Amino acid sequence: MRKLKHIIGFALHYKGYALLNVLCNTLYVVFNLLSLLLFIPFLRLLFSEQEITYEKPAFSFSTEWGEQYFNYLMGSFVRENEKLDSLLFICFVVLLLFFLKNLFRYLAMFFLAAVRHGVVRDLRESLFNRTIDLPLGYFSEERKGDLIARLTNDVQEVNYSVMSGLELLFRDPLSIVISLAALFFISPQLTLLSLVLMPLSALAIGRVSKSLKRTSGKVQKQFGELVNSIEEGLGGVKIIKAFNAQTFIKERFREQNNRYNELNVRAHRKLDLASPLSEFLGAAVMVTLVWYGGNLILNPGVKAPIDGGAFIGFIIVFSQVMRPVQAISSAYSNLQKGAAALHRIEEVMQARDSVAEAVHARSIQVFERNIAYQGVSFAYGKKPVLNDIHLEIPKGTSVALVGESGAGKSTLADLLPRFYDPTIGKITIDGHDISQLKIADLRNLFGIVTQNPILFNDSVYRNIAFGMNDVPMAEIERAAHIANAHGFIEQLENGYYTTIGDGGGKLSGGQRQRLSIARAVLKNPPILILDEATSSLDTESEKLVQDALFRLMENRTSLIIAHRLSTIQHCDEIIVMKDGSIIERGKHQELYDRGGVYRKLIELQSFG
Repeated sequence: MRKLKHIIGFALHYKGYALLNVLCNTLYVVFNLLSLLLFIPFLRLLFSEQEITYEKPAFSFSTEWGEQYFNYLMGSFVRENEKLDSLLFICFVVLLLFFLKNLFRYLAMFFLAAVRHGVVRDLRESLFNRTIDLPLGYFSEERKGDLIARLTNDVQEVNYSVMSGLELLFRDPLSIVISLAALFFISPQLTLLSLVLMPLSALAIGRVSKSLKRTSGKVQKQFGELVNSIEEGLGGVKIIKAFNAQTFIKERFREQNNRYNELNVRAHRKLDLASPLSEFLGAAVMVTLVWYGGNLILNPGVKAPIDGGAFIGFIIVFSQVMRPVQAISSAYSNLQKGAAALHRIEEVMQARDSVAEAVHARSIQVFERNIAYQGVSFAYGKKPVLNDIHLEIPKGTSVALVGESGAGKSTLADLLPRFYDPTIGKITIDGHDISQLKIADLRNLFGIVTQNPILFNDSVYRNIAFGMNDVPMAEIERAAHIANAHGFIEQLENGYYTTIGDGGGKLSGGQRQRLSIARAVLKNPPILILDEATSSLDTESEKLVQDALFRLMENRTSLIIAHRLSTIQHCDEIIVMKDGSIIERGKHQELYDRGGVYRKLIELQSFG
C-alpha cells in the first residue's frame, strides 16, 4: 500500500527500537517452535513409544541425523535417571521454553511501544504543522470540524488500525516462515499442499477487507461532520438560545449522530467478520490436511512418507502456523480500515499550497518607500472579487478602504501579507514583487488588528508577546500603556499573568481589542492593517481603542478598513470600493463635496 510509505518513513526515526523488536520477535518465534517440537520426542522416549538410542549417530546434514542425535541425548538422560526424574526434567525444560517465549514476546512489545506511539505523535505533529502552514484559502473551503476530526480521530485510527496491523505484519510473517521451514523438514508433501490451500482462504478475506475500506472512509467523513456540528453548536450557543433553536440544533445533531452510528455498526460488523471467517477457513485447511495425511498413513496399500508421530507433530506445528495466518488476515482488515483514515490525512498533507515561497526568495528587513498594487485582480474560484486595482500607498501615509459589504476591502488588505496571491497583476513593496520575497520577512513588516481579535487561552503576557520569546516585562507594560490596556490588566486577579480563557472569553470586547493593539505595538511594525477595528464596540470602548490606534499609527504606514466613516476622516487618502473596483478616491472633504457614493455612505450612517 502506497500510503504506508509515509508511516514507514516516520518509523525509520525509531529504527533502533524496531531492530530490537525484530530480534525479540525472532527469539519469540524460535522458542515458541521449540516448545512444540521438543515436547513430542520427549514423551516418545519417556513412555517408551520409540526405541531408545544409546549409540551416537554419525554426523550428516539431514533431518534424520538431527532426530537421531536428539534421541541419543534423551536416551542417555533416561538411562541415567529414573522416569519420574526424567518427567520432572521434561516439565522444567518445557516450562523454561514457555518462559523464554513469553519473555521475548513482552520485550518485543516493550520496544514496539516506543515505535508505535512515536510514529503517531510525529504524524499528528506533522499534520498539525502542515495545517497551520496551509494558505487561508484552504480554510475557506474546508470545515473546521472536519479538520479537527482528521487531527484527532483519524490520527487515532492510524494508531489503532494501521500501527496494530503493521505490528502483526512484521511479526507474524517471520513466525510463518520459520514454522513452514520446520513443516517442510517434517513433510515436504503436506507442506506443499498447505501452501496451495492457504491462498484460497486469503482471497475470501481480501474481498471482505476491500468492502471494509469503503465503509471506513464513510465513517471517517461522517465523524468530521459530527465534530463540525459539535463545534458549531458550542460556538453558537448564545444565538441558539436567543432564537429558541435548541430543538432544531438537537435534531440536526441527532441525525448526524445516528448516521455515524449506522456507518460504525456496518464497519465493525465487517471487521468482526474477518476473524471468524479466517478461523473457519483455517479449520477447513486443517481438516483437509488431516484427511489427506490420515489417508497416507492408514492406507495399507501405500507406503506413507510420514509416520504417525511425525504427522501429529506436523498438525501441532501447522496449527501454530494458522494462528499468525489468521492474525495477518485480521491485520489486513485493520489496515484497510485505517487506510481510509490515512487517505484523509494524506489529503491535507498533499493539499496544494496556493501561496508558496519562491525558490530563490529575497529577504526584506525594512520598508523605505511605498506599496503599489499594479493591475491586481483576484477571484475565489470562479467568483471575481477584485478587478484591475491600481493603488499606491507612500510610506508614512494612512489609506482607508470604504464601501458596502462584499466590495472587496478585506480581500484587498489580505493580499498584502500574502494570505492570498493575486489572480492577475502584482503587488510591490519598495519596487520588489512580494511574491519573490521571503514570506516570513514580508509578514514581519505588518501589524494586523482585526474586528474580532484572535486571543489564546493563555496569560495576558503571552498574548501580548505572541510569537516572541523572552520579552522583558517593561516592554510588555509599555505596549499595554500605549494601547490603553495597562489599567484594566492591573485590576485582573493575577495582573499580566492572568489566564484570559478561550478566545479571551474572560475579557470584554474592548479589552480584547486593546490587547490585540498592544500585541501590534510590541511588534513595532512599519505597516499596519486595521480591519474594522472599532466597528463592533460601544462608544466608551471605541474611544479608548481609537485613542490607542491613533498612538499606534504615529509615524507608520496604515491601511484601514472601517464601517464607521467618522473614524477615518483624518486619513491621507480614502478609497471607495464597489463590486471589487475602485470608484472614488481622495480626501474626506474632497469626496464629500463631490456628492458621490462616499457622501451617500456618510449620510446613511448619519441617518442611522
